[in-house]
Amino acid sequence: MASILPVFFVLVVVTGLMVCAALFTPKGSQQVLIRTSLMLALAACYLMWMVTYLAQLHPLISPVKSLQAES
Repeated sequence: MASILPVFFVLVVVTGLMVCAALFTPKGSQQVLIRTSLMLALAACYLMWMVTYLAQLHPLISPVKSLQAES
């Protein structure tokens, strides 16, 4: 059976990457833009992965076995 633990594990990894992006962005006139872009990209990728993973973990429509296909 699948678990929800990967969602939390990947969240911790993405949060760590966001902290690294915030701390290690090179100084310059575009620092805020670069930092914001990196953090927004990480958040969007995580949300897309999480929604896809959870949709496969708990599908809205379950497959139905057809009796006519067996004959």
